[in-house]
Amino acid sequence: MIILFNKPFNVVCQFSPHAPPNGKAGNPTLKDYINIPNIYAAGRLDTDSEGLLILTDDGVLQHRLSDPKYKELKTYWVQVEGVPQDLDLEALRKGVDLGDFFTKPAQVRLMDEPESLWTRNPPIRERKAIPTCWLEVKIFEGKNRQVRRMTAKIGFPTLRLIRYAIGHYTTDGLSSGEWREV
Repeated sequence: MIILFNKPFNVVCQFSPHAPPNGKAGNPTLKDYINIPNIYAAGRLDTDSEGLLILTDDGVLQHRLSDPKYKELKTYWVQVEGVPQDLDLEALRKGVDLGDFFTKPAQVRLMDEPESLWTRNPPIRERKAIPTCWLEVKIFEGKNRQVRRMTAKIGFPTLRLIRYAIGHYTTDGLSSGEWREV
């Protein structure tokens, strides 16, 4: 079984309750959206990231989808603060040193705001004096907060991060919080 889930902002990528250290109520989890036993996420998305999460009951498939050695291309839509020039993006295309690792070259381009974009709750912070733009970033890796760290490294912090696709699976036809079996 393969489940495609369009994970909303602020949802934790686990089924068990998430108790934050401050003692307040935790964020919603996958269990708040998907009530299917014995499925597991093939990879993760940070709580503050949105978009495609693949879940499965097949351990071999889960490993193949989440292990970087199998090189599943991941496509992200990234809203950044500022408007990078092609020279800025060239650094991402060559790979950047993030201190603890050097990224592999990314495919990256400026894009229009996605037509199928859903409203985020809460909305991103906007500053009137600083424009924003959208990037399409394609990578084979997927290390912790990698895309956010990449855009910050070239001087354009990520405001909103949406994983649109993993391989041929996409969020097409899925509203935020919706899932379907494929």
